[in-house]
Amino acid sequence: MCCLFGFVDYAGSLSVKQKNHLIRELSIAAEVRGTDATGIAYNTSRGLQIYKRPLAAHRLHLRIPAEAHVVMGHTLMTTQGSAKKNYNNHPFFGCVKGKRFALAHNGVLWNDGGLRHTKHLPKTKIQTDSYVAVQLLEQQKALDFDSLAKMAEQVEGSFSFAVLDEQDALWIVKGDSPLSIAYFPECGVYVYASTVEILNKALTRCGKQLGHRRTVEVEMGDLLKIDRRGHITRATFDASKLGSVDLSGIDLGILEFVVVCRAAENGERAYPAVEIGGKSVWLYRRDD
Repeated sequence: MCCLFGFVDYAGSLSVKQKNHLIRELSIAAEVRGTDATGIAYNTSRGLQIYKRPLAAHRLHLRIPAEAHVVMGHTLMTTQGSAKKNYNNHPFFGCVKGKRFALAHNGVLWNDGGLRHTKHLPKTKIQTDSYVAVQLLEQQKALDFDSLAKMAEQVEGSFSFAVLDEQDALWIVKGDSPLSIAYFPECGVYVYASTVEILNKALTRCGKQLGHRRTVEVEMGDLLKIDRRGHITRATFDASKLGSVDLSGIDLGILEFVVVCRAAENGERAYPAVEIGGKSVWLYRRDD
């Protein structure tokens, strides 16, 4: 279980102070879904930038430049690959036709090894299951609704993806992992997070600076593109296989890599790590 979060300030109405306050509150609220690493991606005049570290969000001093209007973020709870090796952390760089993109994933994919073999994907030092999504998009040599749909239909597990391209378009692939998007038409801002609780907590701490709030509906199987002008276009992918996993036949002993619940100093409770078919599978991670 991880968290996606971020915002699109398409009207340019937020000051750099407001942007930094918003992304800090979003990232800290997102810690409930992961504290092993934190990362953000955004565009500047120097191109697409990714900043990530194997640290909890509250320990980072995230700084967004004034010229960045779209920010994509991620907090990680490790399930595969060591977060201490920063290349395993989200977001990940990808490239199609000379154009870079950044991808982040919430969920767990369990056919990444099989896809790398059957699709003859290049070898990589990145151990994270999520990275196979980047490789599938690169193999198609395109970042569009068709390539995103094909990628989503090939991976197996639980997922929602966020992708940021060099044109400041934010792409959303909504699988069975949760995602909530708020829209503030008065100031021209979209804000999103993996759960409405995280979104509400962050926005409450930011006060009422964004104005009246609307909800952007997004369902399992939806593909969204929010462009740099705030326009939303939609498509869909075949999500019929999602949420159909029968856990009764699975020996949960195979999840031995998650056997110890992390005890937070502030008394936070344990939390579910994977959503499957709308139900949470609770994982307990070994600390060694």
